[in-house]
Amino acid sequence: TLSRRRSQPRVTASLAAILLPVTMSLGQGEPPAGPWRVEPVTGLVRLLLDAAGEPPDRPRIVAVDGRSAGGKTTLAELLHRAAPSSAVVHLDDLSWNSCFFGWADLLAHRVLEPLHRGQAVRYRPPAWQEHSREGAIEVPAGLDLVLVEGVGAARSELMHLIDAVVWVQSDATEAERRGIARDGGDEAAAGFWHEWMAEELPFLAAQRPWERATVVVAGTPRLAHDRATHMVLAEPMSASLT
Repeated sequence: TLSRRRSQPRVTASLAAILLPVTMSLGQGEPPAGPWRVEPVTGLVRLLLDAAGEPPDRPRIVAVDGRSAGGKTTLAELLHRAAPSSAVVHLDDLSWNSCFFGWADLLAHRVLEPLHRGQAVRYRPPAWQEHSREGAIEVPAGLDLVLVEGVGAARSELMHLIDAVVWVQSDATEAERRGIARDGGDEAAAGFWHEWMAEELPFLAAQRPWERATVVVAGTPRLAHDRATHMVLAEPMSASLT
């Protein structure tokens, strides 16, 4: 199958929690997060840096996980802009023109392990070479933060290499609308979406990455906020169940 494109600490609320009684369509086994609150992007950056600790001689590594078309890329770019010494690795680039979820070893050995050694990363996945895609996945050395963004970024077999996790919770119906529109909005886009979902849904149901979240961010928020500077977030599900 070809790819379409390219136990964490509890969070203490810095703003008063805002209850929002809404119903979202979620994936199998995923509990609704909440209560939700509006938080500055800079506040989320500080929260993640604190949660990730201060690893010596290497960047903090944060996974931004969630369903397709749920807002992960947008969130990762907001965090990147708010954290000057940072970079983003997109899993859609790592898995480009390759299998949907068979990239765990590549991410571990070619990206995360070098970052743990304090090294720069420059990696051309095999499919890039086979299809003559130019460039490479590059991360310079000496950064404070690296964000790994994509479905499965917080998969269980990589957690020994991840310092903190953001789970982006989004409404399945809205995510589907976004995803099909993004890929062209036609019958082929809809067909591809359902092909992808046939693999993504059981993958997430088995992995349950929301259970490893440091914080949950709303990918389809219902609270009014300035989307350029703020986001809507909640305590991790594990905290809400204690």
